[in-house]
Amino acid sequence: MTARLIIQLAALLGGLGVAIGAFGAHGLRKMLEASGRFDTFETAVRYQFYHALALLAVGILLAFRPDLKTLSTTAWLWLGGVLIFSGSLYTLCFTGITKLGAVAPLGGLLLIAGWISLLLAARQV
Repeated sequence: MTARLIIQLAALLGGLGVAIGAFGAHGLRKMLEASGRFDTFETAVRYQFYHALALLAVGILLAFRPDLKTLSTTAWLWLGGVLIFSGSLYTLCFTGITKLGAVAPLGGLLLIAGWISLLLAARQV
């Protein structure tokens, strides 16, 4: 994955995080509170934002240090983690399918693996 693509994905995840978060806080708040899923929704948005910012940092670092190939792995892991973790929580909030809660930890493991990948990349800096 290139630095440009990572930065573009960070921008996309960040922008979607703003849109999804605002829609949830304003347009869907009553529905989310009634279903007891408002906190779950906020967790999904928060983790999406954290990793959008982290992806931005990785993209910038990779732009300056293209030799750090492990950063591409970090980006893939975080992207997959956000899609699975936050995606499963969003889907749970809107569908009420509680079995989706079992998928979120897989996304969490990918997020953790991404941080380990970043740790390994940092050894080369």
